[in-house]
Amino acid sequence: MEFTGSSYSGTYENGRMEGRGEYTLPTHTRYEGEMKDGMFHGKGVLHFPNGGKYEGLWENGICKQGRYTFSDGLEYEEKDWDYCDGYDRRFYTERCYGLKPAGESQLTNSHPPPVIPDGCYDCGDGFYDPNTRVVTDYAGSFLRNADDHEHQWITRTCRKAWDEFVGCIPGNGTM
Repeated sequence: MEFTGSSYSGTYENGRMEGRGEYTLPTHTRYEGEMKDGMFHGKGVLHFPNGGKYEGLWENGICKQGRYTFSDGLEYEEKDWDYCDGYDRRFYTERCYGLKPAGESQLTNSHPPPVIPDGCYDCGDGFYDPNTRVVTDYAGSFLRNADDHEHQWITRTCRKAWDEFVGCIPGNGTM
């Protein structure tokens, strides 16, 4: 495990992870739960660095059923999901606690919103640098490399570290 950057603390049987334990991946995702024959097996929870968690029932390393909860407490529903649909675009905290007064925009679900490093975007689970095409979590740890599709989506839709002023240029009436 030390060669892959993972760690384990818990019980062993015949040199394999067995019983209850805590397995931490190099990405800082952490599994707490039951193990069998060196694999996730039984009830367990994956804790993600962004604060979300996935509680599941595992069988020989494969999750057979489970439930994801976002860091703000919102539980994902596979059916009849009505959060962030075409009719209601409020943040989860706005649904729970109401909208802010006029003139106080809520730009993210976090208050205050994270400060974006120069030249980067806030893509929801961390910061994206379009020059390196790397997404890091809010603490600066590597999350993933963005493919062309994700790069286009982030640069088109996400908050940027810089201001861009759009509108009419005074004097000529054009944009």
